[in-house]
Amino acid sequence: MKQIEVQIMGQSYLLGCPDGGEAQLREAVERVDAAMCKIRDAGKVKARDRIAVLASLNLAFDLAAQQAAALAAPAPVAAAPTTGGGDADARAAQLIQKLDQALAGDDHLL
Repeated sequence: MKQIEVQIMGQSYLLGCPDGGEAQLREAVERVDAAMCKIRDAGKVKARDRIAVLASLNLAFDLAAQQAAALAAPAPVAAAPTTGGGDADARAAQLIQKLDQALAGDDHLL
């Protein structure tokens, strides 16, 4: 495991990073740093630990909102032919299959 040095709110941290994950970790550090600096710069909270907790809560809330929006968005489905009586049943089966695929692997619903 590789170690990289990063800066969050002007303080250095040495973080362990899995091989191939440096770009993703640096992006996460940028998000955390931006969220913490925004709270600090608002001037209402001074303690670093409180700033970190508020930034964490804000980031977690944003992530939950994004996940909820992704679950609520309808999955694109190719148009099925509309001729014949069995087409409605086939289309319904296709929609159910797409929904099952979209929800596969989720342990919970938001």
